[in-house]
Amino acid sequence: MCTRDMTDQERRYGMDNTILIAGPTASGKSGLAIELARASNGIVINADSMQVYRELRVLTARPSADEEAAAPHRLYGITSVAAPFSVGLWLERVQVEIAAARQAGRLPIIVGGTGLYFQALTEGMAKIPVIPEHVRQAARARLSELGPAGLHAALAERDPLMTGRLTPTDSQRLVRAYEVIEGTGLSLATWQQQAATTAVLAPPWHGFVLTWPREQLYHRCDERLAAMLDQGALDEVADLAAMGLDPGLPAMKALGVAELIRYSRGEIGRAQALAVAQQATRRYAKRQMTWFRNKMYSWMSIYLQDSESFSERIIPLILKNILTHPQ
Repeated sequence: MCTRDMTDQERRYGMDNTILIAGPTASGKSGLAIELARASNGIVINADSMQVYRELRVLTARPSADEEAAAPHRLYGITSVAAPFSVGLWLERVQVEIAAARQAGRLPIIVGGTGLYFQALTEGMAKIPVIPEHVRQAARARLSELGPAGLHAALAERDPLMTGRLTPTDSQRLVRAYEVIEGTGLSLATWQQQAATTAVLAPPWHGFVLTWPREQLYHRCDERLAAMLDQGALDEVADLAAMGLDPGLPAMKALGVAELIRYSRGEIGRAQALAVAQQATRRYAKRQMTWFRNKMYSWMSIYLQDSESFSERIIPLILKNILTHPQ
């Protein structure tokens, strides 16, 4: 890869292509993206809704400082846990980063586990009118007054269709559904059924989904979460708890946060907190795999095993796919 000919070839990857790498938590996405970026003159761009938060590097498995130094990284740790972040905001930021990478002659490599981000990028998203700020404030006040379960019941009277899709504990989405029905007179479900806006990402792009045998993936999830406790996750969560944030904020729903906050308060022991968080992580990985299977069936699946080296098979496979399937 150090020859002049290979450098010219690598520059061709970034002229108009984009690589999308999706996969469940603990599937090795970040490591693959870094190696691929080094092999292709690429830039790694985050598509994980939790890795945008600067205060949660360890618990969200955000690339370390050394990993970020190995290849250019974008959209990691870009906002505070105290600030809501949405797919719409991510779409705005990712367009800028893709354009900048292409202008620099680099290959944009978008990697993450948030299926909604990828779907919005490649298919577009429903255009919902801007909700007036006074309506949004009223919805949040209603949540504070009634609590999540009470707001769920109130929403059921106005919007039974959307209520059936939400759990009484999902305060963030409950508030969103409540403010939409209040502000527009139509269910959020109705808006979501409208024709999507034009896809943000124009061809050519190449999508890959990392796939593991289920038990191997679950084992990787368990091991990684256990390691996080010794790498600073407990301190991260203690600092998060001390901020006194609204529990409905997206960052408060990061895997492990609820369980480790309970441990920091002495409500449960460390072993129990770890076991419950591991179970929640495995369930989340299962939901991710189901999403990718149902929504990304046209993407190339890359099947992995524990002993596999990315550089020996996977990276040559991806780069060959770019050159032989220009789309």
